[in-house]
Amino acid sequence: MLKTAAQEQLLPGDTLQAKWEFAQQAGYDAIELRAKGDFHFASRIDELQQARKDGVVMPTVCVDMLHFFGAFDADLRRDAIAQMKSQLTVIAEIGGLGAQTPASYGMFSRRLPPFEPPRSEEEDREILLAGLSELGEHARREGVALFLEPLNRYEDHMVNRLEQAADLIRATGLDSIRIGIDSYHMNIEESDPAAAIIAHADLIGHAQVSDSNRFQPGAGHLDWPAWLGALHTIGYDGHLAAECRLTGDPVEAVRSIPAFLQRSGA
Repeated sequence: MLKTAAQEQLLPGDTLQAKWEFAQQAGYDAIELRAKGDFHFASRIDELQQARKDGVVMPTVCVDMLHFFGAFDADLRRDAIAQMKSQLTVIAEIGGLGAQTPASYGMFSRRLPPFEPPRSEEEDREILLAGLSELGEHARREGVALFLEPLNRYEDHMVNRLEQAADLIRATGLDSIRIGIDSYHMNIEESDPAAAIIAHADLIGHAQVSDSNRFQPGAGHLDWPAWLGALHTIGYDGHLAAECRLTGDPVEAVRSIPAFLQRSGA
């Protein structure tokens, strides 16, 4: 049986408890949290601990920041790492499993002018390995995982495919860093998404879902039986966390996701 989660901003309700009530009725097994910058996630600790006491299942958090550990600017990198360390600590404090982040978002794309980034590939790798190692060590100490998410070529110029994420993770030598896959980005970047999942089975730690057009699963043309079948083949037992936009009536759209995934993965 597939386990599904919905990111908190997709769910109706003014509190996590209200969102959880809707989520359960819709067939979800968990809520994925979102963590903004400026240590906003840490400021929610009382809210999150109360939600946990009230039975809300919150295994993972996905970052929602303006800059990341792969930024060009050293001050922005330091801030992003501090933010991520805080988020890893908070998700550990509420009994969660880990936090998902890309290397960057919207910083540069080789597909758009001026096409050549201001940092070489060797410098990119050095920066990414330094940031991943620091964050991975912090995650290890906290007993949680850092999920590195490859993004499509228009959103990040450094880590686009699972093989690139896997290479970086193996270079750190840390078991606390895993790949956080996303069906939308994989649909753009992987020539065979299902094969990519199977090839990197040992490193996949988390999965986010949206369709080929970034709307809810079922609203695009992604080959869900193949994608979900690959996860079944590798024995993935984590959640499928909906990170998507919604088309049509938003309440009905978010309500439709668990049943669609169950049908597609049967």
